[in-house]
Amino acid sequence: MPPFIRIQDLADILIMTFLLYQLYSWFRKTRAMQVLVGLGVVSLIYFATRFFDLYMTSWILQQLGTVLIILIIVVFQAEIRQALYRFSLLRNFFDPQDKEQYSHFQLIADTLFRLAEQRTGVLLVFKRSDSLVDLMLNGVRLDCEITPQILETIFTNGTPLHDGAALVKEGRISLAACHLPLSSNPDIPQNFGTRHRAALGLSERTDAIVVVVSEERGEVCLAEAGEFQKVSSSGELVTTLEERVSPVREKTGMTLRQKLFSNLLPKTAILLTVTAFWALITSRQGQITTVTAPVNLRGISDELVIVRSSPEEVEVQLKSLSSLAPAPAKLDLSANVDVSGVREGQATVRIKNSDFSLPSGMAVSSVTPSAIKVVAEKKVRKRVPVKVLLKGVLPSGMHGYEVLSDPETVVVEGPAGQISKVEFVATEEIDARRLARDKVYRKNLLLPSKKVSLLNDEPVVIKVVSRRKRH
Repeated sequence: MPPFIRIQDLADILIMTFLLYQLYSWFRKTRAMQVLVGLGVVSLIYFATRFFDLYMTSWILQQLGTVLIILIIVVFQAEIRQALYRFSLLRNFFDPQDKEQYSHFQLIADTLFRLAEQRTGVLLVFKRSDSLVDLMLNGVRLDCEITPQILETIFTNGTPLHDGAALVKEGRISLAACHLPLSSNPDIPQNFGTRHRAALGLSERTDAIVVVVSEERGEVCLAEAGEFQKVSSSGELVTTLEERVSPVREKTGMTLRQKLFSNLLPKTAILLTVTAFWALITSRQGQITTVTAPVNLRGISDELVIVRSSPEEVEVQLKSLSSLAPAPAKLDLSANVDVSGVREGQATVRIKNSDFSLPSGMAVSSVTPSAIKVVAEKKVRKRVPVKVLLKGVLPSGMHGYEVLSDPETVVVEGPAGQISKVEFVATEEIDARRLARDKVYRKNLLLPSKKVSLLNDEPVVIKVVSRRKRH
């Protein structure tokens, strides 16, 4: 194995190959497959534009991709539900398939060919492993045994249940008069009517077997996996149903070697496509870029204040693991360092790779310096007076007045070393020559330092008060 390919990379390629082949095998005869192929081509173009730094084209395709995903979910919701059901590992517990259906196949085949001779249209669905709940709609529940009389009663023209499909499940007729999704395959022969389109539509979306009797031609056809097979005799129909509907034979019919090497051409094509995408995505793997990131401190105790931290920025070496990762220069990168363990005094805190929030496809290679020094002091409070800063002197005639603030004192909070030096908190400067006796002015308070804060950071009221009234 080449040194640049890890075991995880092989697992990555094989898992995606398996998933894409399952989607291909389920939807290869449906219109959903055409959409998947189109999306694959668009994705290839998008990766190519990213690789060659075609910014405008890649940006437009990226914006269109979001809209296309929403449209696909809306248009193909039935197919998506069916695919998720097929991926479910627990479906056999909730939908067991241990009852034999093929014991009635001879009776069913004889009845269907007799109805074909009478030119009576038939649409009969045989359930296998896939759920049909979301695709067979508006049916009438019967849950009865299969008899020639029941089948003739259901499909004879003019009866209430003849217009639609009947479902055979676990050896019984479960539903009748069901509506099936029509196929949009343009290659369906013109002489095939709605019954044939309905049979093909259901077989394209599930693994069910659908038998159709043509009312016009008296032919019996079998639809499976989006393809029709003409059946010439009741014996041939019995053999086909026993081979394909029987759950035991379906599970044990192929060995592991046969499953691995069957349909080798599409499997090989999908494997090569996935490998090419993997090579494209990881083409810039190992590229290292150095960027500068500011240091943000978080988790500090409510009883402490960080007075100093050094350095305030660090150099980070980023390693790109994929070409889909954004350019490091476009990242708003910062180191969010946890200092919850810091106590009063000086401490050294290491910077971890987990302190950086990075997009997928990018990792931290190294950080310089690898640690920061912080100084923490105890947080205290103190009540200090408010000092009004005046520019100039009061106008003549106001010598017996003074300028005061309301409130006259405020509470400051911060590190003990700085709070002990705070004697007052000053207001913004106000021109004393413009003050009048009956007017009220509002001014903000000026903080003595960045680490000191006010408990009530609202503007104070400035007013001119007579010294005589005050005393």
